[in-house]
Amino acid sequence: MNAHTPSEELRAWIGRHLDPLEDAEAADGVAGRSDFDLNPEQWPAPDEPLTPAAVLVPLVERPEGVSVLLTRRADTLRRHTGQVALPGGRRDPGETAWQTALREAEEEIGLHPSHVTLAGQSTPYRTGTGYLITPVVGFVRPTLSLRPNPDEVAEIFETPFGFLMNPANYEQHERTLPTGEVRRFYAMTHENQYIWGATAGMLRALYDRLYGAALA
Repeated sequence: MNAHTPSEELRAWIGRHLDPLEDAEAADGVAGRSDFDLNPEQWPAPDEPLTPAAVLVPLVERPEGVSVLLTRRADTLRRHTGQVALPGGRRDPGETAWQTALREAEEEIGLHPSHVTLAGQSTPYRTGTGYLITPVVGFVRPTLSLRPNPDEVAEIFETPFGFLMNPANYEQHERTLPTGEVRRFYAMTHENQYIWGATAGMLRALYDRLYGAALA
């Protein structure tokens, strides 16, 4: 199954590999993937509860194939300045993961929920900053007009789904932290967009989930 498979068939196939939207345990449970997948020796001891969050993985259905809608964060933000991200954020009390993902996508890029057909939940992801993120996968109409929130988003762009679902495109990079620890992470570059860290980790986890590959 690939990005050029007819829409209805691709939607059904992806949906079969995801957790149901109603599966609150999957969204609130222990992370299946994390920033520490490539650094298991650095896995921190649990001290405080993780903050629940969610992102939308928007799959745009275009005649030439499916693409993933991504953002580059505004340079004025205090954290993760200029990084490539999926639309999303912290879950408000009483929200489900998919409600958060849709709300944040509308706030950040003007993507109205009526333009999204949700498929299910991917593997929860734990970040080194203490968040437990549930990626929510949804199909997006190609005839959409987006409006980035300048306080949060500097740029909206699309990357081919086929590129992101090719494990050969995932490189292992590393950086030395102020503590002297070396942190390894997934990264890839497409048309001058550097996709790394949690965003790359969640996309890699989606690849592994859809295609059944082992972590490598």
